[in-house]
Parts: sequence; C-alpha cells; structure tokens
Amino acid sequence: MRSLPLPLALTARLSPVVVLAAAGWALSSGPQAAEHKPAEEKTETQSASAPSTSTVSKAYSAAPAPCESVAKKTIESLVPGAKTAGKEIPSTDSELRRTCSWNALKGYDYRWLDVSYEVMESDEAAQKSYEEHTGKKSGGGAVPGLGDSAYSVVNLVTEDKQDTREGVVIARASNALVMINYNGSDFESKKAPSTDTINKGAIKAAKEAVAALESDKG
Repeated sequence: MRSLPLPLALTARLSPVVVLAAAGWALSSGPQAAEHKPAEEKTETQSASAPSTSTVSKAYSAAPAPCESVAKKTIESLVPGAKTAGKEIPSTDSELRRTCSWNALKGYDYRWLDVSYEVMESDEAAQKSYEEHTGKKSGGGAVPGLGDSAYSVVNLVTEDKQDTREGVVIARASNALVMINYNGSDFESKKAPSTDTINKGAIKAAKEAVAALESDKG
C-alpha cells in the first residue's frame, strides 16, 4: 500500500494538539497549597468557629492510563491502520494530566485521535475549567448522559484546498476532565469525513474514556 507524507499545512495545524497535551492543556488551575497553622497556635474560639481546613474529598486522585481507556476494537474502527497500543504524550505531571494519541494514514484516508485526562483539586475547580474550555467554542451542544456534563463540537478546516474535519468532546466527571480530539481527512478527494461520522466517533471515544475513569475510581 502506498503511503503519503502528511501535508505540511496539516502537520503544522495538528502539532499544537500535541503541545497542548504535553503542557497539561495550560489550564489556569495551578496547584494551590493551603496554609495551615500549627495546632498549638489555634485558640478555642478558632477551633469552635473556623471551618475545617482538612483536604477536600476528591472522587479521583490520579489520571488513569489513557492508552488503555479506549477498546482496541474502537481504535481499529476510528483510526484504521493505527497501532492499538497508542502513544502516551509526555506530561508535566503524569499523576494529574495524561494524554494518549493514535494516528494513521491508510491509503489516502487519515485519522487522528487524542484522549486526555485532567484531575483537579475539586469538583468546583473542574467545573470552572470545563466552563472556560467550552466557553471558547461555539456551534456545538451538550452530550446527555456523559459524565456530570459534556459538550461536543465539530468544525471544518480547509488549508491548501485540503478539508479536515475536527471533533472535540469535553466532559466533566466530578473533579476530572476528559477531552477527546478526533480528526479526519481524505488526501485523494481533498474532502473530509462527514460531521456525523466525526461527531459520533468522538462521542464514542469519550464514553469509553469516561467509563475507564469511573472504573479506575479509588
């Protein structure tokens, strides 16, 4: 089978996805260390009236293995020709942020899938980050029954007369975010897969990734 190098324009356009994953999505939720006074310095009044400063209970304390989050059968369907093991992207903090990537060119048909996890300090922090991410996008809609809240959007990008359709699903489950990026192009026809194909594929991957997160709980 004849393989083709990726067009420079597509390579340049997709590379920020990897940078984004490696940088931990560059979220605004940096680690916040609470200051605790020694026990002996607390007065009786403080003990009686001050709210507890104990660590907030979190549903998820670490990100699951992203390359194991989507079934091999699903990878074979969404990214034909890709190695089902995937490739994990280096992270600044692999305990809290992890991303796995699959991509392949089969004939003239190209597919790219990223699955990313971000574990945050609280449900509130995750919800705030979720709103910031979805607030930057338009034209999509809610995905019922996926995590506590989820959003899906598909866009068509054309560069050098080559169409690429990009699907993104962002889901929040308690204090964790799950992000899916799914892209497709046909380098022979210069067209892209349909909106329905990309959207359904991204949502399918998101459902499996959220299920993997929930099964890894605790």
